[in-house]
Order: sequence, then C-alpha cells, then structure tokens
Amino acid sequence: MKQDVRKTLEYDRIVAFLRDEAGSLQGKELAERLEPTGDFDEAQERLEETAQALAVLNAAPPPLGGIRDIREPVAKAAKDAVLDPEELTEIMSSLYAMRQVKRFFKELDDDAAPTLKAWAQSIEILGQLERDLENTIDEHGTLRDDATVELARLRQGIRTAQRRIKESLSSILRSTENQKLFQDAIVTMREDRYVIPVKQEYRSRFPGIVHDQSSTGATLFIEPLAVVNLNNDVKQLRLEEEQEIRRILQKLSARIGREGAVLLANSEILARLDFTFARAKLARRMRATRPEMNREGRTVLKQARHPLIAPDQVVPVDIFLGEKNRVLLVTGPNTGGKTVAMKTLGLLSLMAQSGCFIPAAAGSELALYQRVYADIGDEQSIEQSLSTFSAHMKYLVGALEEAEAGDLLLLDEVGAGTDPEEGAALAMAILEQLLAIGASVVATTHYSSLKTFAYSRDGIENACVEFDAESLRPTYRLLFGIPGASNAFAISQRLGLSRSLILRAQELIAADHAQFEQVISGLEKEKRLYEQMNAEIEERRRRARSLEEKLAKMKQELAEKKTAVLRSARQESAALLRRTRRESEEIIQALKEQFNDQGVKKRQQAIQEAREKLAEAAEDVRPGFSSNPAYKNPIDLSRLRAGDTVYVTTLDQKGTVLNVQGRDLELQLGSLKTFVKAQDCRFVSPAAPSEDTAARQTAAAMFLQKTTNAVRELDIRGLMVDEGEQVVGKFLDDAALAGLKQVLIIHGKGTGALRKGIHAYLRRHRSVRDFNFADMDEGGTGATVVNLKA
Repeated sequence: MKQDVRKTLEYDRIVAFLRDEAGSLQGKELAERLEPTGDFDEAQERLEETAQALAVLNAAPPPLGGIRDIREPVAKAAKDAVLDPEELTEIMSSLYAMRQVKRFFKELDDDAAPTLKAWAQSIEILGQLERDLENTIDEHGTLRDDATVELARLRQGIRTAQRRIKESLSSILRSTENQKLFQDAIVTMREDRYVIPVKQEYRSRFPGIVHDQSSTGATLFIEPLAVVNLNNDVKQLRLEEEQEIRRILQKLSARIGREGAVLLANSEILARLDFTFARAKLARRMRATRPEMNREGRTVLKQARHPLIAPDQVVPVDIFLGEKNRVLLVTGPNTGGKTVAMKTLGLLSLMAQSGCFIPAAAGSELALYQRVYADIGDEQSIEQSLSTFSAHMKYLVGALEEAEAGDLLLLDEVGAGTDPEEGAALAMAILEQLLAIGASVVATTHYSSLKTFAYSRDGIENACVEFDAESLRPTYRLLFGIPGASNAFAISQRLGLSRSLILRAQELIAADHAQFEQVISGLEKEKRLYEQMNAEIEERRRRARSLEEKLAKMKQELAEKKTAVLRSARQESAALLRRTRRESEEIIQALKEQFNDQGVKKRQQAIQEAREKLAEAAEDVRPGFSSNPAYKNPIDLSRLRAGDTVYVTTLDQKGTVLNVQGRDLELQLGSLKTFVKAQDCRFVSPAAPSEDTAARQTAAAMFLQKTTNAVRELDIRGLMVDEGEQVVGKFLDDAALAGLKQVLIIHGKGTGALRKGIHAYLRRHRSVRDFNFADMDEGGTGATVVNLKA
C-alpha cells in the first residue's frame, strides 16, 4: 500500500490503536508492520482469527501478562555471554507466561478457538529451565541464598563475620575510656569496611587504619585494629561469593543459549496471540462486526461509521457499490458528507483486509480490492509549482497507468480546478476508461453534465448526499439512484447573502439548468417520502412477525402444558389402578379365609361379585373420566316421599319434592315451585332424618367414610423423624379401622435417618405384625410394606 493512501485515509491511526491495545513489545511491532492483504484466503484467515479471539475475550480474557522481549538476552546467551539477573528475570517471566497461555487454551472447548488453540499447543514448555530459574532468582531479581550449597555457605559466613565485627565495634563504642575520642558513637562503612568516626586530635590514641576523613578534616574514619582481620574475612568471602554468583549465572546463561531456538519460537507465538487479541479488543471497543468478504466486487455497507469520528458525532451511512454498477458518482453540496463517505469506504476496506472488524451493522459485505487509490483533498504544491488541477491530474495519470480490474479508486472532485466544460469532459473520459478496465470507482463532483452522463452510461450510478431544504442543512445520508442538487442558492441565503443577489443569480442561470435542479429537488423529496413509507411498512411487518412468533410460542407452551397435565393424569390413574389391584387381592384373600371348603360355590360366587365391584371401581378412576358425572338413578314413584331431593335433567338443577301427583312431581327449585315429569328426573337423596336418627347416621357415615377413604399408601419424604412418627401413627390407626391388612409407607432413601426412625417406631406400634422393604417396582429400599394385625 502506498504511503499517500495510508496518509489520506489515516490508516496509520488504526495501526496506532492496535499498537495501544497490544501488551507486549513484539505484539506492538506486529501492529506497526500490519499491511492490508490482497489475497482473499489470507484476509479470511485474519478475520477468522479475530473472530475466535473476540469469542474467547468475551468469555474469559487470556493470561497474556508478563510477556517480555527476550530476543536480545537469548541472542547474548547464544554467543556464550553471561546474562545478568535482570535479564534472567525477564526470561523467567516469559516462561511463566508461556505455561499459563498453553494451560488456558488447553482448557478451552475444542471448537471454541481451533486456530488459536493450535498456536498455543505448539508452545514448547521448558519446565526444568523455569524451575531452575525460580530456584535461583527471586521476584526482585536477586539470587537466592539457597541457589547452591556453596552460595548458602558463603553468605552465612559473611553474616557471621559481620555480626562479630558489629559486636566488637559495639564493645569499643561502649567503652568509657573511648567516649571522648569519638565524633559520633556510630559505625559506618568506607570502602566496604566497617569504621568508626574519630576526632582528629585523638588520632594517636586510637590505633587503627584510616580509610577516609570528613570534608573539614575534623573527623577521621578509622578501622580499629581489632576488626581488621574480621573485615579481611568479609572481603574474602565476598570475593568468593561473586565468583559463585558468576558461576551460577554462567551455567544458567549456557542453558538458555542451548534452548534459544525454542524460546524465540515461543515468543513469536505469544506475540502473534497478543496481536490477534489486540484486534479483538479494538473490535469490542469500536462495537465492530465481522464483514463478509467476496471476490465479486460487491460492497454493501450498512450503517457504516467512520472509526476516527467520535461515536456521539458520527452519522452512520449506507454504501452500495458493485452490485449493479461499479462506478458511483456522488453529488451534493459541500460539507454534506461526500468526502467522509468515501473515506469511510476506503478505510473500512483496508481494515477488513488487515483482519480487523469494521464499525458497521451485521451483514455488511466488502469486496476484496487488490489496491486502493485515494485522490482526496487539495494537493496543490507551491514548491513543485503544481496547481490544484495539476496536482489532481498528476495523481490520476499515475493511477490510470497502474489501475487494474479489482482495484478501488476514490476520486474527490474529479476534473475540478479548471474550465468546467473541459474538466467535465476529462472526468467523463477518465470514468469511462476505469469502467472499461473493471475497476471500482467512487467519485464526487459538482458538474451537472456529469450527473446526466451517469444516466446515459451502464455501470455508472448517481448518488447524492441528502440535503434538508427546510432546515437548509445536510443530513449526511447517501441517497442512491438520483443526483444531488448543489443547493448553492439555499446555502448562500442561510449564510447571509442578500436576497437581491440571490434573485439576480437565479435570473442569470440557464433555464434548463434551473429546471434540472428543480427536478432533482423534487426527486429527493419523493425519495424521502417513499423511504418513510417503506420504513413504516417494514415496522408493520416486524410487528406482525413478532406477533406471529409470540402466538407460536404461546401455542407451544399450551401444548407442553397439555402434555404435562395428561402425563400427570395418566401417572395418577396408573397409581390408583395399582392400589385398587392390591386392595382387591386383599379382599379376595379375606373372603377366602372366611369360607370353608364345603361352600365352594358360594365362595366362588362371592369372590366373583367382589371382583366385579372392584373392576367397576377401577373403571371409574381410569384416565378420561368426567369430573361431573350425571345422576343415573331413576325415580321410583312407589318409594318417593316429600322432602326427597331429585335432579331435573331438562333444567340441570336439583330440587326438593313437595308432592307426588301421578307421574308428575311438584318441586321446589330455589324460590320457584314448578311441576315436572317424573321421567325427566333422577333420584339424588332421601329426605333428612330426625335428630337421633341423624346422629346415628352421621356416626355411621363417618365410620363408613373412614373405611371407604382409607388409602394403602403414605408418602412421608421430606419430614423429620418425629413428624413422620405422628403422621404414620394416624395412618396406621385409620388403616386398622378400615380393616386393611397391608399398607405401604414411602420414606425415600437419602441418608437413611428417616427410614431407621420409622422402622424403630413400627417395631413398637400395637397394630403392626411385621414389615419389610417394598418390591423394586414399588420403591425398593425407599419404601416399606407393613402387614397389620387382624
């Protein structure tokens, strides 16, 4: 890409954004070397890498911290140079980053980021080297005392000797005889040796070696003779320590030199990952989307935003190029947004071919352009004696010589800067040649003849920047299919030009030109009207689709609820049938026990009758039964008495019998008395008995209700042991009263605490004969079958 295009389209600012997002020095260098590619597959690969990085970044950011530039120290180590602890610390930090990055991508799903995972898998972990560095150097870049046994011995010896020196010096300082000799009762260092500041006049009275004196000469820094040998020992030990440190560093440096190729390869992978995630971070910051690339020269940008304009100021624009026409001729007033639209197209094309997402709506498409040319702005040069027209023409001459099919040319004010007729003619010829070679072109102009030229040539489409005639301001939107009026008179009037001058100018302009401008203005208004109508239609379609989706969702939810209700009813019915079968077997068993062998026929008849009754009961609880059955008992006129309750089928109401007159009944229906046919009535219940009889019947009914409603199964899951004992006790009493021989208690499995507590309770209950775990189809160890005493 030519430098003038980078400068014109401000591509370098995008590179600067990427450099800021990168965390490592090598990643920043990759950003600075970024160039758009003209290879379709490579552009797709770059975009796919960015897409994978953005998906990972949105889920959990990778551990890319701690990456250092280790190329120079690795190169030094390869030449047998000894690295200092700071350089070793940088290598240790990078080794840690390599291990963390590889572990991070290893834990990702296989289909999450396959390309980035493949990069990370190729990182070779030098675990032993990393451990050796960690065991030798601490986080501050200092060699550890326990790096080697010898270094630990030397440093321990230094500390012991220093402690003995300090003790000896402290004894000298505390001596009462020497107090007047000292300038200050302190111990300090001179030339790595411990000394005491002594007054000049007492030099002869304090034996020792003078190492320094104060600036005034009043104080001498003397090493007492008593610690000279100890200081010599410290000096010797420090020399040995330096030799041991150098030996350790030399050994580690040689190891790094041998692993240099692996370290550099790993660093390149980390840098590539860092740069890829820098593109992803920029995409997230710009709220950018991935464009669809194509080889057909088709560009469809939806709601595209110039990335260098503040988000609160930029106006999104739609740009269509290459679908039907490869040349787009944009007209309209100055400051209307023509140049910004061209720069947006050019810069977004370069970004996409560099692997960056673009700030545009999802579904945008971009053609892959081999080269991009941009002749935008005033390029006049005093030094080169070039006018505006000459500067533009010089650029166009070079572009025409190089341009080929698949290139993109952005030409601002093509043919401007000279005589309008000659400039327009040159512009037409240039556009015809570019159209002939198959290049894509976006050009701006103010020439009216070019507007009509676009109508008469296939492959060229008019477009204009929209201008609001009422507010006399541009809307910065592109309108396709119609040329734009320059609106020079309207703009001049808004800027304050006198009304008389504008009227005079309108008189001087050619009549056909004025009519042409009026037609254009009318077309713009009609297009805005149609766009508004289309927007309303689209909104209605969107609402209709939303309602359809909502309705379909409601239907699905109703169907699911219906299925769930039916499933639950079937399960409950199946449970009732199982319970009924068990009770039938119990009744049959009881009947068998009550008969002796002599009454075989009677016994079989009783058993058959019991089975038929139980079959009828089971039939009543099968799925699909009605919750409101009709009364079926017919009226027996010979037994019907006043006060009996009957059901009138024709009126769907209950009534009380007042009088029986042949086959007609006088009934009280609420506050209404009426006569109905006996055949239209069904018997419900007899008249209420007297108080004594009612009491006896009530007690009998309660006993019968308990006997009839007694159930064989009890579910106590979720209860505490003491709560379960109370519920089980009442359940067993009701079951014994109803004459049940066997019941089922469901207590669940869980921790077994509830089961143990209930079993202990059953052992001491008066009605329990024995108990065992239920069969597998009834719950296994999660339920207990209890046999009751007769």
